Amino acid sequence: MTEERQFTAEEANDLLPALSESLRQIRQARGIILDGAEHIRRSASMNGGGGVGKDYWDALQTMRKHLEALTERGIILRDAGSGLVDFPSAREGREVFLCWKLGEERVEYWHPPDTGFSGRKPL
Repeated sequence: MTEERQFTAEEANDLLPALSESLRQIRQARGIILDGAEHIRRSASMNGGGGVGKDYWDALQTMRKHLEALTERGIILRDAGSGLVDFPSAREGREVFLCWKLGEERVEYWHPPDTGFSGRKPL
């Protein structure tokens, strides 16, 4: 990790209400994008996809807005489908990630940069 913002567990937990809403919107937009992609591909040459096309492009804009907001805050989205995020942090003088997944009440896990979700350990 390089010159990233580092979060304490308390700082990360304070962001969870807004982050949860953002992740829900990202998941919803992702679903629309995935469902509409094939339809758009088939019909774009004819009429741009009609109503599905508009929903698709709106979802892309929604996803982009929320992803940019996460990036600006220094939060790393690992999996949009499950709402898995990492917060850069430090633990015992080492760079680590605080790990949280949509639906969990609080940030209660961390992992070294080289292990990911499978290496989560309780705080």
